[in-house]
Amino acid sequence: MIDTVLNLLEKKVSLSKENLDKLRTACLKDRLRLIDALVETKLVQENDVLEALSLIYDIPFVSTLPVEAAKDGWTARISRQFLKKCNMAPLAGKDEDTRIALNDPSDLSFVDDIAALLNLDAYALVLAPKNQIQSAVNTLYDQSGESAQQLVDDMEDNGFTIIDDFERTADLLDDTSDAPVIRLVNHMISQAVKAGASDIHIEPFQDVLKVRYRIDGILYEMLTPPKGVQASLISRIKVMAKMNIAEKRVPQDGRAQVRIGDQEIDIRISTVPTSHGERLVMRLLNKSGYFLEFSQFGLSDDNYKIIHKIIRQNNGIVLVTGPTGSGKTTTLYAALSEINSPDKNIITIEDPVEYNLMGIGQIQVNAKTGVTFAKGLRSIVRQDPDIVLIGEIRDLETAEIAIQSALTGHLVFSTLHTNDSAGAVTRLVDLGVEPYLISSSVNSVVAQRLVRVLCNDCKEEYRLDESHINALNGAGAKFIGEYVYKPRGCSKCFNTGYAGRQAIFEIMIMDDTLKSLVLQTSDSNQIKAAALRAGMVTLRRDGMIKVLKGITSIDEVLRVTQE
Repeated sequence: MIDTVLNLLEKKVSLSKENLDKLRTACLKDRLRLIDALVETKLVQENDVLEALSLIYDIPFVSTLPVEAAKDGWTARISRQFLKKCNMAPLAGKDEDTRIALNDPSDLSFVDDIAALLNLDAYALVLAPKNQIQSAVNTLYDQSGESAQQLVDDMEDNGFTIIDDFERTADLLDDTSDAPVIRLVNHMISQAVKAGASDIHIEPFQDVLKVRYRIDGILYEMLTPPKGVQASLISRIKVMAKMNIAEKRVPQDGRAQVRIGDQEIDIRISTVPTSHGERLVMRLLNKSGYFLEFSQFGLSDDNYKIIHKIIRQNNGIVLVTGPTGSGKTTTLYAALSEINSPDKNIITIEDPVEYNLMGIGQIQVNAKTGVTFAKGLRSIVRQDPDIVLIGEIRDLETAEIAIQSALTGHLVFSTLHTNDSAGAVTRLVDLGVEPYLISSSVNSVVAQRLVRVLCNDCKEEYRLDESHINALNGAGAKFIGEYVYKPRGCSKCFNTGYAGRQAIFEIMIMDDTLKSLVLQTSDSNQIKAAALRAGMVTLRRDGMIKVLKGITSIDEVLRVTQE
């Protein structure tokens, strides 16, 4: 058998005698895991091995599995863990052409078990890569398996128990625990990740317990578990975060990591005591996700040219402002990614480090060990950096070190919590920074917000009239009569009318006129007026550009901007 497989591989891949001997040795060491043994040598690909086995066993090989809707009742009769353990996936279809995909044809005993469990009279076999089978199994159960709400319904008449903590290195969806609370937590997290939620809120009230997800910046009520499960649900999540489950009278913070398929999810967990029990919020951060590049931000051509220029300056401070959750960190990561090169030394200090950037030194703020923004920044400037990223300027000490770094030839990126770009100057003065230091160090301020993108499947066209323009305080009066879009809602967008988000920007370049004005006043209204005279495009006007392009709606622009 081994020789037959190796002969077929030799013809297909053109193996040298030395590599052929290595493959034979690997096979003899692990006869029961022939495919894995061959692939682990990295001399052949899994598809090559499967094609060879396809010829030997006369079973067709497919490189991808187009999964259709699961047949009713399949997932109720067979467990996800069993299918994933034996690397097999029954694919929906008519009885006469039902297919069972498998990875290893040397042991077909599990095929008979699956056929018996699913009452299949006739079926066909296909060989498929392991990752395709695992993905197909997850998809089948996502489509027809139990939902978090079904789990909640099942718990109504049952007791609630918590089992001991377990390590989270395995796939969250592979957890075989029958404890209903653990299954509920697992489903809540996995469904939130699939929905693209950034936060999960568990909120206790007098008679009810509510679970809400924040999707695209908006909270949606998703579940209402029975009040009796409250203590067990909170305790389970606190166990995951290695928090003190006995202490319920003081706020606590913790962290946990889970894996869902090929996605690594970092969860920041916070609890606070309320009059009706502990309130818990989980912030979900997909460590496997990619951060956006500027080309994906939906930037206008003018704004792209300005940002392209300001992030390539040799020194000075570039501030990004906006409320929590407005995408400031994502913008800064995109900037660092774009200018990162082997000839630059880039160091960041963040709380927390949200994405790992190749070639960039990233420092995690840790108050327990004394690593604050200010102390970390003092160390960074002794590391010969070209570019420094400060997660947030929170106090005078951090601001002064950042300014000194900028004045001594470093390019500094950082964030502030202000409503608009002009408010950044006022905020720095409030912290105690001297106006002359601001005017000599700050190059530009970028204010940003995130607007939800209209769902392409259900958005409705209508014509702009004067009432819509009046709501925008006259922004875009020349566009009366233009056709734009509004949300309607469909099943694909959770009936919200929106799917995804894009950023709108207000970029204030600190030219000589503005620098002179900062020396005279920190009034944000005067500074903004001067910036507008210099040609600055406000957040609302940039949002209007997206409205006219059919990307977002007027209501959404009004929601995130204020003038």
